[in-house]
Amino acid sequence: MSKVQYYTEEGLKKLKDELHELKTKGRIDIAKQIAEARDKGDLSENAEYDAAKDAQGLLELKIAKLEAVVGNARILDNSKMDTSKAGILSTVKIKNVKNGMVVTYTLVSEEEADLKAGKISLASPFGKGINGKSVGDIAEIDAPAGKVQFEILEITY
Repeated sequence: MSKVQYYTEEGLKKLKDELHELKTKGRIDIAKQIAEARDKGDLSENAEYDAAKDAQGLLELKIAKLEAVVGNARILDNSKMDTSKAGILSTVKIKNVKNGMVVTYTLVSEEEADLKAGKISLASPFGKGINGKSVGDIAEIDAPAGKVQFEILEITY
């Protein structure tokens, strides 16, 4: 059984939309590919038919995994969050202690992570380092270049 994951309403809607797309359009497209390949003759030596059947198996596997994720997804209620500490769905402004660079990230689940949008996974090294910290704390994060220290400047939800 998959573990419960917390999402924003927007993130959960995106997952449900993707699942719907795979179940409808994705299945229809695969069925057309199989039908076209079947029309080409002898199935025992038809590589196109084999490839379409393989694609169908992969699609069904992806659908099953996504159904499990959506089934265990929960929307997080910000009103019940401890706003004094960084946690899932908190937006955290941090400053690199060494060079003074300030960045802002929102901590999200792995499926919602998007660095370009400023959303980092709670399971990432940054997410793990920031999680549970309060304003004024120093987070030590294991980066590829070594340990980096960040000061927590602000936490909002």
